[in-house]
Amino acid sequence: MLLLPRSARLAAWGTAVLADGLDPALAVAAVTRDDEPHEVTADFEVSATLGLAPKGGLLELLTSLQRHGTPSLTVALPAPGDMLGLPGPPSFNEAAVEAGECVLTGDGPDGPGGPAIGIVAEITEFGSVYEPGAMVSWQAHSVGRRRVTDLGSVGEADRELRTALAEAIEELGRLDVARWREDAAVRVAAIRDGGLERGIIPPTTPQRCVQVLARAARVRAIVELASEDDGAAVTQHEAERRAQALRRLDGVSRRAMAAAVNGMLEKED
Repeated sequence: MLLLPRSARLAAWGTAVLADGLDPALAVAAVTRDDEPHEVTADFEVSATLGLAPKGGLLELLTSLQRHGTPSLTVALPAPGDMLGLPGPPSFNEAAVEAGECVLTGDGPDGPGGPAIGIVAEITEFGSVYEPGAMVSWQAHSVGRRRVTDLGSVGEADRELRTALAEAIEELGRLDVARWREDAAVRVAAIRDGGLERGIIPPTTPQRCVQVLARAARVRAIVELASEDDGAAVTQHEAERRAQALRRLDGVSRRAMAAAVNGMLEKED
């Protein structure tokens, strides 16, 4: 099965709660899945603005955002050197880049979307590959206004992603991963044939967004697999070119995934 980051799940299910009136308890269960119950720690300003206790859970966070008229949640999936969509301050941006994901809400004190809040997940994994587990603590911070709020339409992301996916498949085929690494054959097949796990996104998600999310998750899985070593590259120059190509694919897939989640309320053409 193909995976989505927890922040993408929270933004998608949170938007279903805020915009479509979905039961917040159902959203919390869908975001948490097999994790331990998620905790939320709010800084002083967020606590005062939303009326939240300094420590609570996702249910309290979502219901408080409902009360304050927050229209939706969005996700950002940054990486070193690619902080598109992050609002600042620098301390928040650094935490988001380190985590590789964050959830954003609001436009600021005077914006139509209410107070600007950034939420970063701190994830502690435990257990084994056979019985994995995770403890998740969401850190909610007051943040600045986002300079870039539009990552492009879902349609634009889809077109760019289709090209990137074709390039990724060609890259793996050219390197013949399944031949030179026995363990990769099964994983390549799982990436090629897998889809999003049932219930990982809200039932109200537009079909176009579902398709883009699945493609983005597939490309990210391909990049993760191909990045585990230098593949068939035999020189430093070849290894650097390969790594550069994979970084581009990862960037395209991250932006497409964010565009699909953030475009859940986008009108179909």
